[in-house]
Amino acid sequence: MDYLLNYFLPVVLYSVTIVLVIVLIVIAVRFVKLLDKFDKIADNLENKINTFDGALSVLKGASDGIASITDTFVYGVTAALSKVFGKFKNNYKEDEIDE
Repeated sequence: MDYLLNYFLPVVLYSVTIVLVIVLIVIAVRFVKLLDKFDKIADNLENKINTFDGALSVLKGASDGIASITDTFVYGVTAALSKVFGKFKNNYKEDEIDE
């Protein structure tokens, strides 16, 4: 029993410790490689987003221009209609007052 505790058990514990350290090193290396892949994917995604950014800014400028043109048109039409119907309402109110 003394032989087991003094010689065999430390050898087994050292062997298991060495294997565990090697396994942890291998896992750490694979994890670093995985993080590098994620970094490449993130960079690729960022480049694609930046490409779409330019296209979206052009679309935004075009939509702003179209919106300002349509706002001007709608304002002109509503102003003309309010003048026409405003005169009609004023004439209608004057007719009520006369009666």
